[in-house]
Amino acid sequence: MWGENLTDRVEKLDRKELILNGNMYRVIIVLSLPIIINNFIQTLYNLADALWVSRLGSVEFAATSFVWPVIFLFISLGIGVSAAGTSILSQLIGASEYDEANDYASQLVVISLLFSILFALIGYILSPYIVRLMGGTGELAEHSNVYLKISFLGFPFVFLFFNFNSIMTSQGNTLAPTILSAISAVLNIILDPIFIFTLNLKVAGAAIATVLSQALLVFVGIYVLKKHSPIIYLNFKGFKFDKEKLKKIIEIGLPASIGQSGASLGFVVLNSFIASYGTATLAAFAMVNRITSLAMQPPMGIGAGLTSIVGQNMGANQMDRVHEAFRKSIILTLIMSIIGMLIFWWKDSEIIGIFISSKDDVEVFNQGLTYLRYTLIILPLMGLFSIFQGLFQGSGHTKYSMAMAIGRLWFIRIPMILIFKHLTQLGATGIWVSMSSSNFLICLYGYIIYKSNRWKRKVVNVDTN
Repeated sequence: MWGENLTDRVEKLDRKELILNGNMYRVIIVLSLPIIINNFIQTLYNLADALWVSRLGSVEFAATSFVWPVIFLFISLGIGVSAAGTSILSQLIGASEYDEANDYASQLVVISLLFSILFALIGYILSPYIVRLMGGTGELAEHSNVYLKISFLGFPFVFLFFNFNSIMTSQGNTLAPTILSAISAVLNIILDPIFIFTLNLKVAGAAIATVLSQALLVFVGIYVLKKHSPIIYLNFKGFKFDKEKLKKIIEIGLPASIGQSGASLGFVVLNSFIASYGTATLAAFAMVNRITSLAMQPPMGIGAGLTSIVGQNMGANQMDRVHEAFRKSIILTLIMSIIGMLIFWWKDSEIIGIFISSKDDVEVFNQGLTYLRYTLIILPLMGLFSIFQGLFQGSGHTKYSMAMAIGRLWFIRIPMILIFKHLTQLGATGIWVSMSSSNFLICLYGYIIYKSNRWKRKVVNVDTN
């Protein structure tokens, strides 16, 4: 396994040494910065994609947002397996159980590939029925169905990249996924106008460009894993499913999958409620979510980086550093969230105006401006949500991250929206108030779980002697 000279081996373990013994602010920044940059790149791509699609019309723009929760619902299993992988692998690496980590990694990749192919086939066939069930009609249904069917074809690539990201992140290497994602995003931005306008494929063109970019991402990722993975080396020779390892992956991955899928299904229902207020409200919702996602990238990056920090230090029995990582992640997140909030509030009208190209969209502009201001008020809480998710997923106690993801939508946000819709005269404002309140209440739940110390039990048996 270790067919390399001593110098190479020491260099590859430097990142682990940093995570276990380095200055904690430096650890958080070193691991999170590439993820933040990657998230910004992906968000800017999404904004560029939105701008291209918005040139086709407001219905086409709304369609791409309308079906996104459905896509996310299907890939939630892949996200769950990836979360399980990061938790298990990072704890094993922290305990220096490298052979065991390699065995787990192979199991993760194979099971993800099988499920992704199955979901791609099922989703492609059921797309028209899904759109109709969501309440899509007319042009909205037509464009949504086209975008959704093509997007399903990219699932195997999406799932495999989740595995790549999980394997590299668990080792503390967050730079490689960032570089690959950047290449894929740039390619996507280049292909978008070609497929949408030059080839006149419209909404279908946007989806095709995305799938082609995802494919490139995976093929390069396989090469990187084979040649440049710091500690984990995939080997499928004589591969057999290991029941115990699969059981552990399911035990940790299933709650994360349920949390992601439950949240996605909640957003499907939420989109249906929002669509009932009209296309303008749906377009405003989609537009502001893409805008505020820019300000959310630093906290989300810190939360993602926190998973491997928590996992490796738990594997090495260093709970004091786990608590230190959590506290300092909170401090950095609050600072970044407040800065983002102030900047976006300062230029709110100008930012909304970037996406409004016609005087006929005055209603979208006004609703978007209202929603943006409500969202900015609770932006720091949205950042804290990401930190709690990182802590619970890194420790392997994904049942708590599941409870936060599902509870925020199904037990708080959706019931509040129904109450405001039927018992008040707030109109679309009731949606924005409900979304803001749900973030506060769910962060309060996360803090209670953190103080209870229930998340401290290790999820894998490791030997640190």
